[in-house]
Amino acid sequence: MTRNEIKAINAHFRQIDDSHLWPICGRFNATERAIKRVQKLCKDGLTIDDPAEYSIVLENEISQIVNNSY
Repeated sequence: MTRNEIKAINAHFRQIDDSHLWPICGRFNATERAIKRVQKLCKDGLTIDDPAEYSIVLENEISQIVNNSY
């Protein structure tokens, strides 16, 4: 997977994001936090070869953040 593909997917998630309307605990945007967490996971050794897989990992991370923040 290329850096440009990752940037495009991140941009897409930011474009459709509406979590800025409901910041988690009034403090942060779930999409931005999820992107940063997935980037860290990749730096720590998580291998994602396919853009669809990256999207799924990112979506799961967003869900986990939203569901576990309260």
